[in-house]
Amino acid sequence: MLGAARHVMRKDITIGLVVPFATDEVPFEGPIMYPGVRFIPRGVGVRNLTPEGYEPAWNGILPAAEYLATQNVDAIMVIGTSLTFYKGPQAHDRLLEELRQRTGLPVSTMSQSIIDGLREVGAKHVAVATAYSDVVNRRLKELLAAAGIEALSLECFDLLEFGGPSKKSEADIIALSDSAVAHAQGAEGILISCGGLRTLEVAKPLEDRHHIPVVSSATAAFWAAMRLVGESGRVPGYGRLLEEATAPVH
Repeated sequence: MLGAARHVMRKDITIGLVVPFATDEVPFEGPIMYPGVRFIPRGVGVRNLTPEGYEPAWNGILPAAEYLATQNVDAIMVIGTSLTFYKGPQAHDRLLEELRQRTGLPVSTMSQSIIDGLREVGAKHVAVATAYSDVVNRRLKELLAAAGIEALSLECFDLLEFGGPSKKSEADIIALSDSAVAHAQGAEGILISCGGLRTLEVAKPLEDRHHIPVVSSATAAFWAAMRLVGESGRVPGYGRLLEEATAPVH
């Protein structure tokens, strides 16, 4: 299945990733989804899933992106959903604009990617599952509302530890998402927010069960990164957003 994605993609794509880790590490989903793409990471070191834990990493985003712009990358994606929305939607928009001005490259963020993904699948009223605590969840709802998307329900793991989301199993994530759907009558989609949640294999079973599309942070970000360079981001087997992707229209 991944061979189909490779067949239609250029073989010389390099994507710069600003990552929330303390080390320069590529999130595991990217090379699985797009094995022919080169990813260059630059870590900014989120300390924990609170505004205080995000602040030093937020201040490192622009310098990290400027560094990546010197590495012959074709585009830059800022990984970290709550990292890029915790200051509010207006600050997120300013960040995107400054990233474009400073790097001169196509850029996006994980926060913008989930918005783009929900728009792509036509989901304006969604059931939401997150890793976050209430203070961060409120900011997510503000981001969605600013984009014209209504959170009909929100269920969360209420985590503060930076590494906490990666410890949740696929079964945990599916169960939380099921609960969100149960409290969201008329939902047109499911949003799973937090790049640390391992969601690569959860979209398909959730879609089969609930018959609505799933958008999750990690997969949406890599899908959106491919679209920054004119590719469709299509990958079979991981849910409707990726399976039905078509090349962006410019």
